[in-house]
This record gives sequence, C-alpha cells and structure tokens, in this order.
Amino acid sequence: MQVKQFLLALLISFLSPWALASLSIQYWETSSGARVYFVENRDLPILDVSVEFAAGSSMDTPGKSGRANLVQHLLSLGAGGLSEDQIATTLADVGAQLKSQFDRDRAGVSLRTLSSIKERTQALDVFARIIQRPEFPKDIVTREKTRIIASIKESSTKPDYIGDRELMKMLYGQHPYGLNEAGEIETLSRLQREDLIAFYRSHYVAKNTIIAMIGDVTRQEAAAIAERLTEKLPAKDAETTISAVAIPPAGVKRIPHPAAQSHIQLAYPGLRRNDPDYFPLLVGNHILGGGGFVSRLMEEVRQQRGLAYSVYSFFSPYQEQGPFLVGLQTKKEQSEDAFALVQQVLKDFVENGPTEEELVAAKQNIIGGFPLRIDSNNKILGFLSVIGFYQLPLTFLTDYLVAVEAVTVEQIRQAFQRRIQPDGMVAVIVGAME
Repeated sequence: MQVKQFLLALLISFLSPWALASLSIQYWETSSGARVYFVENRDLPILDVSVEFAAGSSMDTPGKSGRANLVQHLLSLGAGGLSEDQIATTLADVGAQLKSQFDRDRAGVSLRTLSSIKERTQALDVFARIIQRPEFPKDIVTREKTRIIASIKESSTKPDYIGDRELMKMLYGQHPYGLNEAGEIETLSRLQREDLIAFYRSHYVAKNTIIAMIGDVTRQEAAAIAERLTEKLPAKDAETTISAVAIPPAGVKRIPHPAAQSHIQLAYPGLRRNDPDYFPLLVGNHILGGGGFVSRLMEEVRQQRGLAYSVYSFFSPYQEQGPFLVGLQTKKEQSEDAFALVQQVLKDFVENGPTEEELVAAKQNIIGGFPLRIDSNNKILGFLSVIGFYQLPLTFLTDYLVAVEAVTVEQIRQAFQRRIQPDGMVAVIVGAME
C-alpha cells in the first residue's frame, strides 16, 4: 500500500508542474462586459474559440419548451446577410469548422480555424455574424421545426428516450431542468419566428457571454478577437437565475415496451458544479459505477451474476443539482432481480463507502488518465468553457490532481450519505415484465 501511495504522489509531482506551465489561463473582460478565458498555445497554427451564453433549456418555459434549443440551432443557418449555404461555403474555403454546444445550462457555438491572418480573418468574420446577427429566416424556422418534431416522434418509440423523459419528469417535476432539451411537439408547433428573436435578444447579450480561446495568437490579438465577437451584442443584463432543485418523492414507474431488454434507470438530485463535495463524489462514483470494468456495480451485476452486459453511474453537475444516474439494460425476465441488486449495491456503498484498496485504484485511474483529458486544444477549450461559465478558479485544472489525491474513504462515505438517499430515488423500467 505504501509503495502504491508513493508512486501516486510521484506521478502527481510530475504532472502538476507540467499542467501549471502549459495551461496558464489568462482572464479579462471585454469593454461590453463579456468574460474571456484564454490560453496561448503556439504548438500548432490553429485557433479554437467558443462563445457561450446562459441560454440552455432551463431558460425555457413550459409553454415554449424547445425555444432555447431552436434558437441555438438556427444561429448558423442564416446570419449577417449570409445564407446557410454561404456560411458553410465561406468557412469551408478556409478549412474552418463550427460546432454547437447546448445543454440545460449553456448554449453556444465554437470555431476552429487556421491562425494565419487571411484564413482567421475570414472565419472570424462569419463567426461574428453568427453570434451577433442571426436572421432566423422564416422558411428555415419552419423547416427546422418540422425536422425536430419528426426526430422527437421517431425517438418517442425508443425505450432509452422514453426512459430518459420519464425519469427527468419524475426527478425534477416542474423545475426547468425537467423540460425536454429539444422541446415538446405541441410547444414547438406553436413557436413563431418572433418567439425566437425575443429569446435571442433577452439571453444573447454581452454581459451573459463567456468566451474561451486557445491557440496560436497573442494576448493582444485575443483581446481584439473577443471585442470583435461581442461589440454588437446588446449591453443589457440577462435573467439567468435558476431555482433550487427540490427533492422529489421516491417512486418507480414500470412502462411496457416490446423491446427484448428492459432499460432500467435510477436517479436522484446530484451536485452543483461548484459543490464542495465535488471531488469526493467524483472519486466515489468512479469506484461505484464510473470506472468501467473495475467499478463495483460492474463487478456485482455483470461479473458475479451476469445480469447485464453494462451497468454504470454518473453525476452530471450543473448550476443547480444535476442528476446522479444509475443505468443498465437486462433481459426482461431478470429485470426485477437486476433492479433489486443495483439498489442493494448502492445502499451498501452509501452506508459503508469504498475500501482503501478501491480508493487507491480509483486515484491511479483518474490521475493516470488525466493527461488524456487535456491532450488537445479542443479538450482544453471545453475545460476553459466550463471554468468560465461556472466561474471556477483559474487554477481548477492544476488543482484537480491534488484534490483527487487528497480524497479519503471517510470523505466519500460522508459525501454520499449527505447527498444520495438510495431509498428516496426515482426509477423507470422501460420494458418491464407485464
């Protein structure tokens, strides 16, 4: 045991200075109040930029569910005098790529472009139009509404979609996190172009903007880019407050379905992104069900009893308490046995916590895999966006390994006992035995 702990400490001693030196995050605000997080990296002639807003599905209302997602989706389908085809062609001409980001808290767009001045200028011009001057053409709005509605109809027959929707309704009730990110057929059908414009003007404002940037530009150039991307955004404040999550009533919903297997999911309100229990829960979940074949759930449910090919657990931290979820698929005739076993494993883990051996192994896996989580500009950009959006310390990445290594068995046990009540969870079994 002492040898393992020594090797773990040695690994941290090598990794932390490297991360600190390589990922020095610079922070400032633009003249309009947007927050900027920048890492200068000259290794490749590439620039990655993301622009995000507190405009995720939690900013929707039940009567206009799906509006936030539709607004984000339409940003690049006509903007600043350019059609969707012109946007795509202009970016392709310089090898630039767009990606979208949307979840319960966040909505945004990211750009990857060559850092050379000609290519960068052309790509950033299009990017600035997308962010600041989306047009929401009526024919495109109609087309995309129809496409999304068709996708929802198709998904509504699949057991995993059915389970996800019912689980989130049970977990969050009337809280905004319970809204379907894509919306509902009825609410999408009623949405008009004016609804989208109103949402954009209310939430896509300068003071609600987080810019993350990494690549082959100087701090001075990065500052000019950030100003350019936000100078025409409205300067007003946006309402971004999300109500606290209430603990739901416990319950199990069994839904018949012709699928060959039962899809089982259990959930409970988990943790906030800024949660003081973040690292004990992170490490503890790796042991419980987040560590793949070495997790306790996998050992008990698959290896020992052969009740499922895969079983997992994870936390999804948001501004407020995101879901803690346990899931698996199993044969219908053994669904109740598998469900009961998962409940028992979870109860045992919450009551007793992990063993010291499990903890050491988990730390080795998490710390050993850490370099792979920051081995590309794109991955680092994702971390920068999270750090910026949730206003985490600029040292979050360099503190990560030390925080993981410091977690104890007792901290994990206490954190799970504070935060997870196995008897109070909500559960859905799609494809339950009739």
